[in-house]
Amino acid sequence: MDTYTYQIGDNLYVNLTNRCSNRCTFCVREQGAEYEGYSLWLSHGEPTAEQVIEQIGDPTRYREIVFCGYGEPTYRLDAMLKICDYVHSRGGKTRLNTNGHGNLIQGKNIAGELATHLDGINVSLNAPEANAYNELCKPCFSGAFEELLRFAAELKRAGGNVWFSVVDCIGEERVNKCRAVAEKVGVPLRVREMIGK
Repeated sequence: MDTYTYQIGDNLYVNLTNRCSNRCTFCVREQGAEYEGYSLWLSHGEPTAEQVIEQIGDPTRYREIVFCGYGEPTYRLDAMLKICDYVHSRGGKTRLNTNGHGNLIQGKNIAGELATHLDGINVSLNAPEANAYNELCKPCFSGAFEELLRFAAELKRAGGNVWFSVVDCIGEERVNKCRAVAEKVGVPLRVREMIGK
């Protein structure tokens, strides 16, 4: 059976899709089909919102319901928003981990919808400029780096609780440059440890 939700610590993670617009060199999906003992490749298709909701049950059992699996969650915007409505209606909290390509993926500005449906939005920055980003993240979209900066700024303007993140494996110099980029956009930066080191 495919894994639609998986628990790590106090959070429940939602694996909505394996589709992604990046092929990041550091991504855990490049290391295999399993993560933390869970098989996250979806071999029987993507789950419906109802299937995920059934597995969530009482969302207050968890600190957060986090949209983060082996793909980019904004490919499944409608399902994600429906799940958010369910979680909030029962007193839970939601977070999205995204590569910031949501507007490109959906072909429209979705920042307002995300800002009103999610308690936190983590946009993966991972590089201080486009060339380094393209080398590290290998996006399928041209202009992906500039778009993720715009996306984060739009989320902030829409009232979203948004921050950038970088993985520490890019090195201290690039982290500091990323911090300067984040300050210019007006969105805070968080540095996270690379998974699987």
